[in-house]
Amino acid sequence: MTRKIDFYFDFISPFSYLAQLKLPDIARKAGYELEYCPIDIPEAKIAAGNYGPSNREVAPKIKVMMADLNRWARKYDVPLRFPASFACADWNCATLYAREQGKAGAYVTAAFNRIWGQGIDPGDRAELRACATEAGLDPEGLIAFVESPIGQNEYRKARSLAYQRGVFGAPLMFVDDEIFWGNDRLDFLQEYISQQK
Repeated sequence: MTRKIDFYFDFISPFSYLAQLKLPDIARKAGYELEYCPIDIPEAKIAAGNYGPSNREVAPKIKVMMADLNRWARKYDVPLRFPASFACADWNCATLYAREQGKAGAYVTAAFNRIWGQGIDPGDRAELRACATEAGLDPEGLIAFVESPIGQNEYRKARSLAYQRGVFGAPLMFVDDEIFWGNDRLDFLQEYISQQK
C-alpha cells in the first residue's frame, strides 16, 4: 500500500507556499506520495467554527506575521512577494484538473512560484494559462475545467470532504491519523514518518 501525505493548502496562503517548498522532497526521500488537496481557508475557518477576522484585519498580528514570513524566506533562501490580488479560487480548483492529468506537483509548484515567488495577479487569466503551460498542461483544457459546472462541483466536493475530515486551515498535512499544521511543523512530520518504517 502506498503511503501518502495529504497536503491541504490554499494558494492564498504564504505559509502553504513555504510548506510546498519542502514537502515534495520530504515525501520523495521517505517514499511517500504527496496528495495535493486544495481548500478555501476562509471557508475552512467558518466550517470549523472560527468566525474571527482574517490575519489581514488584525494589525499587530499582521506585523508579526510579516516578520515571520520574511524570516522564513531568508531561511529557505527564496523570494517572497505578496501577490497583486488574492483571487486564488480558480487556481485552487485547477489543482484538481492537474491531479487528473498526473501533473499536480508540477502545477502546484509553478503556481506557488508565480503567486508568492513573483507576486503576480492570480485574477489575471493569462497568468493561469501561462502556469498551465509551464506545468505541461493544456491551458485551454484547464480553463474550461475551472469554468465548468463539473470542475466547480469537484472543487466544492473536495472542500466539503476536507472540512468533514477536520481541516480548519492551511497548510495542514495528514499522515495516517496524525495532523501537522503549518510549515513550522515539518520537522515533526519528518520525525513521524521516519518512525513508520
